[in-house]
Amino acid sequence: MFDTLLGGREGVTAAFLVDGPSPALVETGARTSAQAVRDALAAAGLGPDDLAWIVLTHVHLDHCGGTGILAGAFPRATVVVHRRGARHLAEPGRLVAGSAEAYGARWSLYGGLDPTPADRILAAEDGHRVPVGPGRPLALLETPGHARHHMVVVDEATGTVLAGDALGVRFREGGLYPALPPPEIDLAAADRSLGRIAALSPLRLCVGHFGPVPDPLAGVALAREQNARLGEAATAAGPDPADLAAEIARRLPIEEAVRDPQALARWRRLGWADATIPGLAGWAARVAAQTGDGAGGQ
Repeated sequence: MFDTLLGGREGVTAAFLVDGPSPALVETGARTSAQAVRDALAAAGLGPDDLAWIVLTHVHLDHCGGTGILAGAFPRATVVVHRRGARHLAEPGRLVAGSAEAYGARWSLYGGLDPTPADRILAAEDGHRVPVGPGRPLALLETPGHARHHMVVVDEATGTVLAGDALGVRFREGGLYPALPPPEIDLAAADRSLGRIAALSPLRLCVGHFGPVPDPLAGVALAREQNARLGEAATAAGPDPADLAAEIARRLPIEEAVRDPQALARWRRLGWADATIPGLAGWAARVAAQTGDGAGGQ
């Protein structure tokens, strides 16, 4: 694991190098992270022709934004991503425009996404295996919830699960808190995905923000509980964002969950907790439409 230095900031985003005859980089970090990732790979002894795979858990820019640059720097590497995310890497205009709108003034932390040639992209299905070496595949498992195209990466040889954003965010100094941004979170799918991760009984579990979770099964259980609380907040609040923010603060206050002042400061500088409000509001509206509850509350 190494720090991808999102916009030059330490301790926010991580990437993982799985060594072997066909080495794999899991996550690239943002476009602003590309040079830091190249430096880290060079320090690990990988030259331009040595990296075989670039594997992405999903195509949010803090996880995939460096892909185009790194694909160019490592011309033999194949980029592996969920089938729903593949087109956004080849033609990133729509993803970049939507992300720029969502990030607003914080856009400079991320920096966009250069296109990756389509013939360099492998669109993965659930259960796809990436061969890193003899007897050491990385299994990609669909884990929607944070995004429809989210996958976790399972290093079966070591019992390690690289979980992306499936559990949420756990900065080193603080506690776990959900990551539920718009436009397509699905709390029911997220709960099923967390159950799937728990069934793997991982010996090690790492989140993209930032690194190992001390007790993997306890971490998964906590993530399920926290998501349930936020789902209750969203269904109770109705459509007013101020009401939803108040319900979130009442049912799962970030100060109590994260605890550490440094970690809370990171959350606030990044604005990720603010994104939970429209994320949950959109989810509640979709659920209401599907159930015929036009009010969106209970």
